Amino acid sequence: MSQLQDRLASEGYPHDVINASISGETTHGANNRLDLILKGIKPDITIVELGGNDGLRGIPLVEIKDNLSSIIEKISVSGSRILLVEMLLPPNYGKQYIEKFVGIYKELSLRDGVVLTQFILNNVADNADLMQSDGIHPEAEAQKIMLDNLWPDLYPLLQAGAGS
Repeated sequence: MSQLQDRLASEGYPHDVINASISGETTHGANNRLDLILKGIKPDITIVELGGNDGLRGIPLVEIKDNLSSIIEKISVSGSRILLVEMLLPPNYGKQYIEKFVGIYKELSLRDGVVLTQFILNNVADNADLMQSDGIHPEAEAQKIMLDNLWPDLYPLLQAGAGS
């Protein structure tokens, strides 16, 4: 979060970064908390990076999709633009489940106001030096790469809001 705040400040954007995430949370938990969160803040841009924990737990795809869809709808109604972060799963979850899981993000990104960005752990997940021993979570040293992965799709959203 501080790296994003620092990048925004260094690029001259006045945005404040608010991290409303909870480590290990599922789409169900986030969806349940979102109404209360949006009562307290009115974000210009919301980064939605959810679903990985659902997939790792084998939660039914229809439930993941329904929760993400509800999250996107609530954020859209708030007037916020959305950067949806594609999630991937380890190969042991099976090709069919993984393809359908990734398909959820591609389908939801077709909605107005939603921009799909690449997997946040590109160039991280395949580097053991940047991953914790569990092979799922990144080390702190990976944060700059993760931000660099999001920035090309976040930047146009920032630019679009600069004139409003």
